[in-house]
Amino acid sequence: MTAVTVPEPVHSFIETVNTHDEKGFLDAFTSDGFVDDWGRVFTGREEIKGWSDNEFIGATGVLTPKSVTTEGDVVTVIGDWRSTHANGLSSFEFRVTGDKLASMTIREG
Repeated sequence: MTAVTVPEPVHSFIETVNTHDEKGFLDAFTSDGFVDDWGRVFTGREEIKGWSDNEFIGATGVLTPKSVTTEGDVVTVIGDWRSTHANGLSSFEFRVTGDKLASMTIREG
């Protein structure tokens, strides 16, 4: 199987998530960044951390990219998500601003 190439800064973000690095995860977002997890939106560092403590980094999640598309500043990763909270194929859409993430939107893969 051919490895999937993920552009920066999303590649580094996925590595950070997969090593359960909470500080690196939070630092990856812009100051007004947000996570949209199936319609539940968490904006700013504190809200993102609260969500992540239970459902993302705190759930020791690992994302294995299966396919990647890039359109302008949007990188979409379809990947296998495994954690103590949820499992399965998911779509992660990242809006990139410079070397940070402005948003991460999670939907069915």
